[in-house]
Amino acid sequence: MHIHILGICGTFMGGIAQLARAAGHRVTGCDTGVYPPMSTQLEAAGIDLVEGYGVEQMALRPDCYVVGNAISRGNPLLEEILDRGLPYVSGPQWLADHVLQGRWVLAVAGTHGKTTTSSMLAWILQDAGLSPGFLIGGVPMNFGVSARLSGEISDSPFFVIEADEYDTAFCDKRSKFIHYRPRTAILNNLEFDHADIFVDLAAIETQFHHFVRTLPRNGLLVTNAAEVSLERVLARACWTPVERFNEASGWRIEGDDDANGSLRLMRGEENIGETHWALNGEHNRANALAALLAARHVGVPLDKGLEALSRFENVKRRMELRGTVRGISVYDDFAHHPTAIATTVAGLRRKIDSRAVVSSMRPPRILAVLEPRSNTMKLGVMKAQLPASLAEADQVFCYAANLGWDAAEALAPLGEKVEVADDLDELVERIVASSHPGDQILVMSNGGFGGIHGKLLAALGFAKA
Repeated sequence: MHIHILGICGTFMGGIAQLARAAGHRVTGCDTGVYPPMSTQLEAAGIDLVEGYGVEQMALRPDCYVVGNAISRGNPLLEEILDRGLPYVSGPQWLADHVLQGRWVLAVAGTHGKTTTSSMLAWILQDAGLSPGFLIGGVPMNFGVSARLSGEISDSPFFVIEADEYDTAFCDKRSKFIHYRPRTAILNNLEFDHADIFVDLAAIETQFHHFVRTLPRNGLLVTNAAEVSLERVLARACWTPVERFNEASGWRIEGDDDANGSLRLMRGEENIGETHWALNGEHNRANALAALLAARHVGVPLDKGLEALSRFENVKRRMELRGTVRGISVYDDFAHHPTAIATTVAGLRRKIDSRAVVSSMRPPRILAVLEPRSNTMKLGVMKAQLPASLAEADQVFCYAANLGWDAAEALAPLGEKVEVADDLDELVERIVASSHPGDQILVMSNGGFGGIHGKLLAALGFAKA
C-alpha cells in the first residue's frame, strides 16, 4: 500500500509514518516548513517529504491519504482530495486498522505525564524481554526513537501507545484515544486543557468516559485515586477491573529527590520493593507506579519492573540538561500547562535543595523561562494560574510574542522577579545578564522556542569569558 500523509512532521503522524514504513508500506508525506528532528528521522527511514500542500501532489497517486489533525478545511490538498472523492482516513483510524488490530494494546491517558509514563512502560516491557512496539509523543532515551513496530521479537503482541485526548481529525472530533481499544489502560490524571476544542472539564470527562467504554471485561484500568475527576468518569460506568493507586491504604510509591533518587513501592504499610533511579519528583514517582501496575498485567513481576526503572533514562525534553557553561546549567522541559509548570519547578527545587544540604552550600537559584505556546495558553484561559505555578522560581522570564493577552499584567503578582519580552534575542540578553554561577536556567515550552537553549549556552560562554 502507498499512503501519503498530510501533516507528517508532527510527532504522532511522523510516528505513524515510521510504523507504516516498517510494516512494508510505501510512505510519502507533506508538511509546511518540513522541519527536524522529525524530518531527519523520516528521511533516514526512506520516506520522501514534500514541502507544503500543493495540489500537484495528486500526481503521487497513493492508495490512501492519511490526514493529520493539524489539517483543516481550506487546506488546498485536502480540498482537492474531497472534491475528487479520493480515499482518506485519519491517523488514529489508520493506526487502529493496520497496526493495533489483534495486538495487546497498553494505552496511557491523562492530562499530564503521558509521554514519560508510556516511555517507562515500554522500557519495563523491553527490559523483561517482551519486545513491545510503541508510539510515544516524545523520544525515550532508552530507545532513541519515538515509534517502532516491534523490537527483537517481531511477533510480540504488545504495543504501548500514548493515548491523547485531543481530537482525531477535521472529519472526526472524537478524541484520538477512542480508536485504540486497549486491553490495559492507565488514567494518570484529568484537568481542563485544550480550550480550543473543549468548552469545560465536563466535556473532557465525557471523552474519557467514552474511552473507558471501549475497554474489555478481561482488561485492566489503572487509575489515580487522588483525582476526583477520574472518579467521576468511573462513576458514569465501568465494565473493566480497576486497579487504583495513590491510596493511603493501597498502592503508592515513596522516594527521595537526592542525587540518586530512591523508589519505595508500598501497599498499605507493606514495603513491596525498592530501587534507585535518575529521576525526581512526586509526579515521576506516580508515573512509575502506574507503569509498574500496567506492566504487571502483562506478566512482568513488580520486582522486575522496579529493577528496570533503575535503568530508565527519561525522555528527551523532560528536564533534559542541554548544557552547562561556567557553572550555569540550562535545562529543556516540555511543561506548558500551569500544573506541569508548577510540578517541574518544584521538582527542580527539591533536587537542588537536597544537593545543597549535602554540600552545605546555599541552594542555587532557578531562573524559569516560559514560552506560553500551546493553543490553550495562547487563548489566555489559564493565565491567572501562571503566577502560582511559577512561585518557586527565583526569577521568571516570559516570551510574550504572538499572545492575545498581556503577559506582564498576568504575571504582575510575582512582583519584581518577572521580566517579559516580545523579542527573543532581547530575552536571551536579559537572562544572561541576570545569571550567576550555580544558577539553573529552566526553559519550558511545547515547541522549539526559536532555539533558545543553544542561544543561551552560546551567549553565556561569550558573556562569562
